[in-house]
Amino acid sequence: MTTPFFDAIILGAGAAGLFCAGQAGQRGLKVLLIDHADKVAEKIRISGGGRCNFTNRDLDPAAPHKHFVGQNPQFCRSALSRYTPADFIALVQKHGIPFHEKHKGQLFADRSAEDIIAMLLAECEAGGVTRWQPCSVKNIAFLASSADPPSAGSYQIDTDRGPVQARSLVVATGGLSIPKIGATDFGYRLAQQFNIPLVERRPGLVPLTFDGAGWAPYAQLAGLALPVQISTGAKKTRTAFDEDLLFTHRGLSGPAVLQISSYWQEGTPLAINLAPNVDLPAALAQGKVRSRKLVANELATLVPSRLADAWARREADWQRPINEASDKALARLAEQLARWELTPTGTEGYKKAEVTLGGVDTRALSQQTMECKAQPGLYFIGEVVDVTGWLGGYNFQWAWASAHACAQALAGPPA
Repeated sequence: MTTPFFDAIILGAGAAGLFCAGQAGQRGLKVLLIDHADKVAEKIRISGGGRCNFTNRDLDPAAPHKHFVGQNPQFCRSALSRYTPADFIALVQKHGIPFHEKHKGQLFADRSAEDIIAMLLAECEAGGVTRWQPCSVKNIAFLASSADPPSAGSYQIDTDRGPVQARSLVVATGGLSIPKIGATDFGYRLAQQFNIPLVERRPGLVPLTFDGAGWAPYAQLAGLALPVQISTGAKKTRTAFDEDLLFTHRGLSGPAVLQISSYWQEGTPLAINLAPNVDLPAALAQGKVRSRKLVANELATLVPSRLADAWARREADWQRPINEASDKALARLAEQLARWELTPTGTEGYKKAEVTLGGVDTRALSQQTMECKAQPGLYFIGEVVDVTGWLGGYNFQWAWASAHACAQALAGPPA
């Protein structure tokens, strides 16, 4: 029996894999898309509260270091400049999917993330893509060719549906985040098989935790959200975000913390301004002149009352009427609220992380095509690569852009 042969086999039916398959198929390539899970695109399905924050209008392809992290954020410039948010928006509009901008350029489907998944499947259908799902991959081998050029060859993939071969193999298996929806380390193991270097992986866009008795006074604030400015690093390495913070029983979450988590280094502190839009020293000084309320009650006009109560309990000097509090005590209160320094003990790990930092070393890949420089016909796209975007649609845009770059580069059948 003849082994089926494809121009390209794509491993992983997530955002990058689906998009790459559809784009390559519509170029006339014979494409097989394989995924081990029962359902496609679970990460799309649960993203953005079920509405999929599918891109971000504010992305600047000329300056990817603004919104992406990795050992070389500039690597993604080529792909992002050739397939922009406007390009993906045009595709969404072509499929008649209504969407809206939430804030800071973040675009969401009006109805459901299912609309985006249906669009990607329709694009695959239009490209005549063959899909095997669920289908597990048992073994992958590169079959070198004696043909000219000598680098030409093919990949043989042994699956539970039988063996298949392809001229090109595209790895779009994602990262380690959210294992309950099927995340595995398969892509990294495949990279190691072909001696492709990896950058150390860790959870990204993840809540931070604080262990021990020191967190007890703040655990009671679980569920409280407020706008803050959060930062980490010093001087030239300092990174800051103005976003919402959420207190949890185990630590801190919300967009502010998810964003900063990609820059936070273990053992280093965070600095949080809990009232970034208030001139605290002036407001408390005015309160001392005109009010006889307790410090906590006066503070509750500036920050959420639960936070004001918890903060005032930290010092005896703050547990009295504000007109009786010393100027030094009020200055100290303002300073501590404007610069709350604390050091996380860890993160909530991959089970709560939205992305995986690190992955396939970009130095091993062509930024134009996503092909491995030392392994012909092998491509890595999407989250499996050491490119991680900010919260807010940037990671999806990287999935679309890297998939598009790869799909345009894949070789068709020999003439």
